Amino acid sequence: MLAYILRRLWQMLPTMAGVVLLVFILFNWIGGDPAYLLAGKMSDAADIENIRRQLGTDQPMHVQLWIFVKQILTVDFGNAWSTGEPVSTIIASRLGPSLTVLIPLTVLDTTIGIALALAVAFVRGSLTDRAVMLACTVGMSVSILVYIIAFQYGLAYKLGLFPVQGWGSAPGENLLRYAALPVLIGLAVSIAPTLRLYRSFVLDEVQQDYVRTARAKGLPERRIMWVHVLRNAAIPIITHVMANLPALLIGAFLLERFFGIPGIGREVILAVERSDFPVIKAITVYVAAATMVFNLLADLLYKAVDPRVQLA
Repeated sequence: MLAYILRRLWQMLPTMAGVVLLVFILFNWIGGDPAYLLAGKMSDAADIENIRRQLGTDQPMHVQLWIFVKQILTVDFGNAWSTGEPVSTIIASRLGPSLTVLIPLTVLDTTIGIALALAVAFVRGSLTDRAVMLACTVGMSVSILVYIIAFQYGLAYKLGLFPVQGWGSAPGENLLRYAALPVLIGLAVSIAPTLRLYRSFVLDEVQQDYVRTARAKGLPERRIMWVHVLRNAAIPIITHVMANLPALLIGAFLLERFFGIPGIGREVILAVERSDFPVIKAITVYVAAATMVFNLLADLLYKAVDPRVQLA
């Protein structure tokens, strides 16, 4: 197992190098001269040259690339252009609020999705199955903005069950008070596609020979579904969850923006609006690294779920 982990980590290096090179090219060659953005419209040539010297953009490209690589290795991307705050501090402070929403949402979405998928697959082909699939199709056709506005207006503004927006300093208060409605909205948006996907995973396993063998042996249908089928369907489910985690971290920007949650997604939008390249570059690199790490964790979870899986 240790040899496999070390081999996978070694294989990540070329991929990470490609990501670093791509990000460098996009921001340094295609993104334009940041000195003009920072200097403003009323600047002169001397001001622009001074900013280039401070940023190091007056150096040759290979020197700038080495500076970028050193920033990644030292986890120090300098200061944000818009606020002057260290980028590492910004990301560290924004990660907590994002995880406060992301972790409960992922756990609830996965747990409820698996339970409903098994239940629907148990009555596959019935009127209940068709009604649930129709409801999922309708739910998937509604924009997340509609969910946000409807839930925020109805549950928060009219009924007063949740705060309309805000964020506190106590983790417990944030989880139970401020993150509750965003998690509920995120669950309403994600549960329909999750249920449809997990149902397909379960139905694929139901058609396998081992299920027919288990039925021939007289095992109860509930045991077949919840033990045998679930264990084999867990592999693509784990793949789906792990592949979506980094995307969810950034993709929750609408929830964070509407509810005033100071998370990573909201920070990305603010950085784009301000053309704050150091923040955008840092988050891009971190998300790429997180994606590769989660893929490795998914492989390790495969082995934990089913010891017969061979890690190559």
